[in-house]
Amino acid sequence: MGLILDTNFVITAEREANARTVGRADAFLAAHAEDSLFLTFTVAGELACGQSAAARAQWERLCHPYAVLPWTIEVSWQYGELYRVLAAKGTLIGTNDLWIAATALVHGMDVVTANLAEFRRVPGLGVIGF
Repeated sequence: MGLILDTNFVITAEREANARTVGRADAFLAAHAEDSLFLTFTVAGELACGQSAAARAQWERLCHPYAVLPWTIEVSWQYGELYRVLAAKGTLIGTNDLWIAATALVHGMDVVTANLAEFRRVPGLGVIGF
């Protein structure tokens, strides 16, 4: 099964690695060693904004362990569908999280995140906490 890692997962894993501690991200990775792990184009962009990835080589190091799912026309359509559904309910989520959710739905994958409350607003999306 493929899983999409949210930005907060990658940042947590990076912090644990820098502190040389085994924490919740490491425990999750150990428990899901058989799963394929992915980032979305949006997560890769968010990581590029951070100070720990200010240099391109650092950013590539953060992204490298994972395949990055690209933007597609289907992802854009799913984004629009989700936007309309959530807006009608008054439960919109953040723009980048909406892109992540749309990508996950198109690819039939769950999202691994610490931001459970927001992602759980998305109908049909599998959300896994870490």
